[in-house]
Amino acid sequence: MPLEIVRQDLTKMKVDAIVNPTNTELKMGGGVSGAIFQAAGVDELKQACDNIGGCPVGQAIITNGFRLPSKYIIHTAGPVWKGGSYREAELLKNSYTHSLQLAEKYQCESVAFPLISAGFSGYPKEEALQIAVSTISEFLVNHEMHVYLVVFDKTSFGLSQHLFQSINEYIDENYVEEVEANFSRRIEHFTNEPLLESEIISEEIEVKQSEIIIESSLLHLVEELDESFSERLLRMIDEREMTDVETYKRANIDRRLFSKIRNELGYSPKKKTAIAFAIALQLNVDETNDLLSAAGYTLSHSSIFDVIIKYFIKQGNYNIHQINEALFAFDQTLLGA
Repeated sequence: MPLEIVRQDLTKMKVDAIVNPTNTELKMGGGVSGAIFQAAGVDELKQACDNIGGCPVGQAIITNGFRLPSKYIIHTAGPVWKGGSYREAELLKNSYTHSLQLAEKYQCESVAFPLISAGFSGYPKEEALQIAVSTISEFLVNHEMHVYLVVFDKTSFGLSQHLFQSINEYIDENYVEEVEANFSRRIEHFTNEPLLESEIISEEIEVKQSEIIIESSLLHLVEELDESFSERLLRMIDEREMTDVETYKRANIDRRLFSKIRNELGYSPKKKTAIAFAIALQLNVDETNDLLSAAGYTLSHSSIFDVIIKYFIKQGNYNIHQINEALFAFDQTLLGA
């Protein structure tokens, strides 16, 4: 997918370039910067940086990747947080923009960023994340590049606590355990009394009746599937008068995959890909299920992933990057491909 949040060691990313959050003197620091110097080779990278001399705040320079899996290291000096009144937001945005422009200049198809300035520089993590995602996504509207935002662990991730709590409450209210067969065992656990034989038989009948209903619904669904997923998706795109580029950009989908979907009418997507298109098209819950049904999927109350998707749809929030931030925070699969 064009913008992907991953939990990984930045120095092990197999991309064309990784980004080093450096200081204006390009000296080896601690944290992420120190790890990059160590992995690349301290002497080689130090010499390359000394030859360049420095990097103003908000700007970016590039060196060889040396011993890293990446071909290049893009060095950018992010701002130090001083309360927010010293152009910190503008300078942080510039760090991402100039790094991306430099990656494009050197024909990089993939680049991996840490969360710039959110470590020793003290930038508030929530605001740093918002600037990172918004700046990268703005760039990707007009450019084809696979960008990774790499975080080492959840403590370095800046999802809004208010949003996290709101989603968590929605999950508590709407998430339903899928395995209802455990119900009798849970009752026995709390009451220490076995169920009567008549109660067990009644429960078995209810389960069988549910299975019959589900089977009947599936048969009806199969009969109604007169469109493939690709055909239904393309029809919906036309109905909303959207372009192909607009659609796959909003869906956080790689251009090559979208081309494959357009040209292979029998293409069967992953669920996360199908939902990404529903988000791009700004479908409501019923319309989303209509699109998903063409690929054999549906939104369920027994999946935390699905419940989070429903939360954003019902909120009218179709920003796929914000949705992915939330999915990442809850350890769920991200949207796109």
